[in-house]
Amino acid sequence: MAYADATKATSEAGMADQGYGDDEATLGDRLTAAREGAGLSLDDLADKLGVRVEKLSEWEGDQDEPRAVYMGRLSGMLGVSLRWLMTGEGSGPSAGDALQAARAEAARLQQLLAEATQRLNRLEEILANG
Repeated sequence: MAYADATKATSEAGMADQGYGDDEATLGDRLTAAREGAGLSLDDLADKLGVRVEKLSEWEGDQDEPRAVYMGRLSGMLGVSLRWLMTGEGSGPSAGDALQAARAEAARLQQLLAEATQRLNRLEEILANG
């Protein structure tokens, strides 16, 4: 698949940075890239769409495909063209979106690490005082 000239550099760079090339990207890959580019978790997007997280995960894992009504909603919510979402051609997530998503994920992971460290310290204290 070839991206449209006007968006090739942006879309291709965003997909390549996330490990998806022109020939390898599936609908699920593009959906994942767009969701991450929009800075949304699976839970967030599933809530906005009104579907179960498991269903969205199936779409991203190419185990099932969304109905047409969801494709239109997804493209609007994720800021990508319906054409790009379906074929990889057209306006996809920008490289800036991917960078923003990476920063947001890093912040979430730092928070999780801090919480896990606190829980580990409490457990070690309990075990030490036995």
